[in-house]
Amino acid sequence: MVERLVPDESWELFQRVVPEAPSRPQGGGRRRHGDREVLAAIVFVATSGCTWQQLPAASFGPSGATAHRRFSEWTNARVWARLHRLVLDGPGARGELDWSRCAIGSVNMRALKKGDLTGPNPVDRGKFGSKIHLITELSGLPLSTGIPGANLHDSQALKPLVRGIPPIRSRRGRRRRKPAKLHTDKGYNYAHLRKWLRQRGIKHRIARQGIESSQRLGRHRWTVERTMSWLAGCRRLHRRYERKAEHFLAFTSIACTLICYRRLAK
Repeated sequence: MVERLVPDESWELFQRVVPEAPSRPQGGGRRRHGDREVLAAIVFVATSGCTWQQLPAASFGPSGATAHRRFSEWTNARVWARLHRLVLDGPGARGELDWSRCAIGSVNMRALKKGDLTGPNPVDRGKFGSKIHLITELSGLPLSTGIPGANLHDSQALKPLVRGIPPIRSRRGRRRRKPAKLHTDKGYNYAHLRKWLRQRGIKHRIARQGIESSQRLGRHRWTVERTMSWLAGCRRLHRRYERKAEHFLAFTSIACTLICYRRLAK
């Protein structure tokens, strides 16, 4: 089970970003479970959607409480964001990331326990929820994610998402973090956003109400919609169960990392 959820290639990448285990100068205490077994347990929770208490310890070794504690430690250390960037560095260095056309999209998630960065969803009878905002490159690989409340207008998430694209290795020259063209739907049709993108050298392709049909824009935005459906493979994201926004964002980063790794492994 551990080798299937965490193959040798992904384990080698994870070892490059995971912090060293804290030492016990005084000695004693219980033996610390291996990071690979704990990582497999976290991936199982993310993909299966089970609770930490339902984690089958007999299959992995660590209990649900141990896996959740290590998950919190690694989340605070920004391990998941660094792992996502590291997975993207490989195809970026080989020139397999297409920055010519990137797309942005969002999907709503109901927050069962409310918590940080939640709000009443105007399209879900006012139920509290969050949004997952996503930027993908031309083939659909996720580059940047964000978690606002469900009541936040989509247009307010564009700037943080674009700024949140990490510097990714390129085949030649410096690391890259800026798309050549950005496709969005009509929810981002504001003059100040167009100006902001132009100032950064990004060509905007934003649909305008009453002028352009959604079908024309969909010729390039279908990739981000497909990536949103790939996120559904991480069942922990079907609903938001985490009160802490950083934990929900961590599961989103894990899902994006799995999407990138599986696509590139093929």
